[in-house]
Amino acid sequence: MLDTLIGLIPDDPVIIAVVVILLSLVFFAYLLLRRTVLEFRDGMRGDR
Repeated sequence: MLDTLIGLIPDDPVIIAVVVILLSLVFFAYLLLRRTVLEFRDGMRGDR
């Protein structure tokens, strides 16, 4: 099981860098959308 996972990782550092950058962009987009939705929900409620 672990050998197949290690075999899926490419040896090219450029591909690894691209994958890491894409994953971090998706993560930050998720955080931004989550914060925006929560702020919008609080603003619509009018609790101040």
